[in-house]
Amino acid sequence: MNKFLLIIAVGTLLFFNANAQTYKNEFGFKSDNDSYLAQGSDRYYTNGLFLSFRRAVNQSALKEGLEKKTYEISAGQKMYNPISGYAPDPNRQDRPFAGYLYLGGALSWFKSNESVLKASAEIGTTGPNSLAEDGQELLHNTVGFYELDGWQYQIRNEMAVNLSLQYTRLLTRLSNNATDLSFEGYANAGTTFSGAGAGVLFRAGAINQLFNSAYTNAVIGNQAKTKALVKREIFFYAKPQLNFVAYDATIQGSMFNNNSPVTFDVKPVVFAQQIGFNYSSQRFTFDFSMLFKTKEIKSTAKAHQYGSISMYYRFN
Repeated sequence: MNKFLLIIAVGTLLFFNANAQTYKNEFGFKSDNDSYLAQGSDRYYTNGLFLSFRRAVNQSALKEGLEKKTYEISAGQKMYNPISGYAPDPNRQDRPFAGYLYLGGALSWFKSNESVLKASAEIGTTGPNSLAEDGQELLHNTVGFYELDGWQYQIRNEMAVNLSLQYTRLLTRLSNNATDLSFEGYANAGTTFSGAGAGVLFRAGAINQLFNSAYTNAVIGNQAKTKALVKREIFFYAKPQLNFVAYDATIQGSMFNNNSPVTFDVKPVVFAQQIGFNYSSQRFTFDFSMLFKTKEIKSTAKAHQYGSISMYYRFN
C-alpha cells in the first residue's frame, strides 16, 4: 500500500512538473528609471512604465518549422526632461521636456531554428496629452523629490503612430548549452520614432532555447512542441548594439510642424551597451538590466544610462 501511495505521489509530482510549461498567459510590467543606478541623476530618458499581456496560441495547430506564436497587448508611458527636472530657463535646456503615451499590439513568431520575428504597432500621443508632466509630478511628490519647473516648454501634442519589426536569430551555442550568441536587429517607422539597429546578444548561465526563453518573452506555451533545456533560467546577458536614428519626435518635435518651443537635432548614430541578469521559473520572471548610451542629442547633453526592472507572472 505504501509503495502504491509512493507511486501515486511520484506520478502526481511528475505530472505537474511535466505540465509546468503549460501556462499560456503572461502579465507583467517593465519599469525604466535612471535612479535605479543610484547615481543621483534625473535626466533625459528619466522614467518609463510599461504593462503587457501575452498569450500563446495552440502550438499543435502551427505548421512545421514554427515552434510557437504569441500575441501581445501593451500600454506604456515614457518621460523625458533636460539634465534636471528643474529647468525653468528654456535657453539652458539641453533636451526638451517630452512625454509619450501609447497602446500597442504585437505578434511574435518563434521558429524551430531559433529565429524570432516580432511585429508591433503603437498608437498614442506626445505632448501634454501624454500625461508625462502629471506622472512626474506625482512621482516627485510621492517620494519627496525636488520641485519641477520647465514642463511649460515641452514638446507639443501630436498623434503618434509607430510600427516596429524586431528579428533575433541564434548564431551559435556551446555544446554544454550554457553559453550562446545571437544576432538581434530592429527597424522602426512612425511619427515618433524612426530608425534601425543591430547588435549581438551574449547569454551565459542556465539558458533555454530562444523559443522557450524569458529573454524573448517565450516561457509561455500552449501544447508545447519542444521541451525546454532547463526548468528554471538563471543567466547573465550582454548586448552591444549600434543604433541609426532617423527621427525622434521627443527631441525634434513634430515632423509635420515646428511649434514646439525647444527642439534639437538628433545624433544619427548612437551606441548602446546593455548588461543584465534574468531569473525565470515556469511561473515568474524577474529581470534587471543596465543600459548605457552615447550622446543622443546635438546639444550640450551628455551620454546617458538607466536601469530597467521587469517582473512577469504566468497563468492559464
